[in-house]
Amino acid sequence: MKNERFEIIAKTMQGLEDVLAEEIALLGGENIEPGRRMVSFTGDKELLYKANLQLRTALRILKPIYRFSASNTDEVYDQIKSFNWDKFLSPDKTFAIDSVVYSDEFKHSKFVTYRTKDAIADYFAEKYGKRPSVRINNADILLNLHISQHNCTLSLDSSGESLHKRGYRVDQTEAPINEVLAAGLILKTGWRGDKNFIDPMCGSGTFLIEAALIATRTAPGIYRKDFAFERWPDYDEELFDRLYNDDSMETPFEYKIYGSDISPKAVSIAERNIKSAGMSKYIELNVQPFQQCTEAPENGVLVTNPPYGERITSEDLLGLYSMIGERLKHVFKGYDCWIISYRDDCFDRIGLKPALKLEMMNGALECQYRKYEIFDGKYRDFKQKTGGFREKKRETAQFPAATKKYGRIPEKRGQKEERRFPGEDEKWQKPKMLHGEEAIEKFVTFKLPSIQDPDVDNRPGWKRLRDRYQEQQKALKEKSRKKSNDKEVDSSPYKKRGSRDEKPLKKASRSPKPSFKEKPANPKTTRRTTGKNTNPKTRKQ
Repeated sequence: MKNERFEIIAKTMQGLEDVLAEEIALLGGENIEPGRRMVSFTGDKELLYKANLQLRTALRILKPIYRFSASNTDEVYDQIKSFNWDKFLSPDKTFAIDSVVYSDEFKHSKFVTYRTKDAIADYFAEKYGKRPSVRINNADILLNLHISQHNCTLSLDSSGESLHKRGYRVDQTEAPINEVLAAGLILKTGWRGDKNFIDPMCGSGTFLIEAALIATRTAPGIYRKDFAFERWPDYDEELFDRLYNDDSMETPFEYKIYGSDISPKAVSIAERNIKSAGMSKYIELNVQPFQQCTEAPENGVLVTNPPYGERITSEDLLGLYSMIGERLKHVFKGYDCWIISYRDDCFDRIGLKPALKLEMMNGALECQYRKYEIFDGKYRDFKQKTGGFREKKRETAQFPAATKKYGRIPEKRGQKEERRFPGEDEKWQKPKMLHGEEAIEKFVTFKLPSIQDPDVDNRPGWKRLRDRYQEQQKALKEKSRKKSNDKEVDSSPYKKRGSRDEKPLKKASRSPKPSFKEKPANPKTTRRTTGKNTNPKTRKQ
């Protein structure tokens, strides 16, 4: 059925779940539930097509078709084989499987993929005498198997290649930023094309192009050659053509997007990518080191991705970040400047107080995305005049009770995700009061009493340090006392052997040390002081 509604899952990058949920809501999705690196919602076939075309922060769009539980690969085989595959596959079609496993029972995702492939092949072989072929690239049907502990979800992949591969990139510099991440970082700033946009370290121009697509509301999927759902048995070509050619959402952009880079090669690559995307009239490019930037257009936002020192290195990485802080402070007054980076010591060299810190993932790197509200003068004077950062005032205005009690917005322990705030049209609502079992279930945690090991010192650290210091001082005193006693014994004229009348011992006379010019005498030929020959071979009988 054309208007049949079903569950849809949009995969994304960690830290972009809230932005993706807002995008899905604008498209008309229902029952939206953000999760870890994914957002689930319900919709129809039209919404599935629109999600692939228009979502900027989605990596792929999945349609779940079968859920089951399994504790080993044999059970996965049995469950997959029992499914009715005639709805989606036929012996003359090709298929591919992508398995994602988070489980203690399933150690190897590739083996899970092999068993799933065997189950599908055996289903058709037993029923029709022939089986569909496996094809890694450009398969007719792409399957996604997600296993979380014992819960298994089999889905159809409607996207094919990852949606971050927009299709406009013709060339790239070293270590370009992911298009989905770039779009998500821009959307997190709140910028929607209502002011100028600047990237002074543009590289291959990913931020610039994604900003132009956002400002003009151009669908990011229009550059792609195809989607996986176009090879489904129920593909509606007429519906997709209508959505693809619909440009009613596009709007004019009255401001400018400025990009620059120190590398002429990078600027040349960015220029070709921008031309491929058809956004040349909105973007201005020039070759310029950031340290030579002396002026900035009024009313703008800055977003940039400097080198981290991982894949792209700099001769003086910390000096680069010091220069960035100096330029931001002196050139971009009144701007909101957003910087994503990996190292804390690099952020420290910027020398500016961040108004907001967001935890993000850039590939395998745990990065931070920091917002700097640039003002003139010192922060103390700025706070006295204006009341502090706009980000803090926004929190205070929308959470007055919590701000009055705590002086800040309290967070849960260990929570690192971005705080969510009500929209402009929403009002602050008093939290629901919980009583009885509901309150106990939410707020009370029962723990077993801990049994302490008597051999383990569980005292606070300062007490252990104090006792260790006292023991060291006591040992030093004891050592010094023994030394003083030894000195008293050596200085006494009598050796204490139990007799008071014992006479003092005479000190043995020592021969003078030989001079460094004189060689010591040979002990074999040395005579005693008595003058007698001590050598037994020469002694007379």
